[in-house]
Amino acid sequence: MMPPDAMFEYDVYEQRCPTRLVLDRLADKWVVLLLGRLGSGPRRFNQLRREVQGVSQKVLSQTLKKLERDGLVERRAFPTVPVTVEYELTPLGRTLAVPLAALADWAETHIESVLAAQQQYDAAGTGSP
Repeated sequence: MMPPDAMFEYDVYEQRCPTRLVLDRLADKWVVLLLGRLGSGPRRFNQLRREVQGVSQKVLSQTLKKLERDGLVERRAFPTVPVTVEYELTPLGRTLAVPLAALADWAETHIESVLAAQQQYDAAGTGSP
């Protein structure tokens, strides 16, 4: 295994390139939404659960653990009763804030065009997606 600072040319289009693991993680809608929320500051678990509507407690917990393992999110526990747990982007995670905000902005800006294209496609009966 190469040290993290070793110079190596990665190619996401190469089948065995490890960067595909990162792309796979970032393709998860919950990851994008959670990183987006954490981009504006630390959040407690239940606060994230309220702000990212539709995510179950189990999926939220699993996703945060994966992001922590990937070095994108830091988990901090405070010695209170009950224990308070807070999540925050790491410096590496913060490097994703701008690209993910741009992705979310694109989705919100262009959803009407996407929906119209889907409706047109479906109406033409050109086959299944």
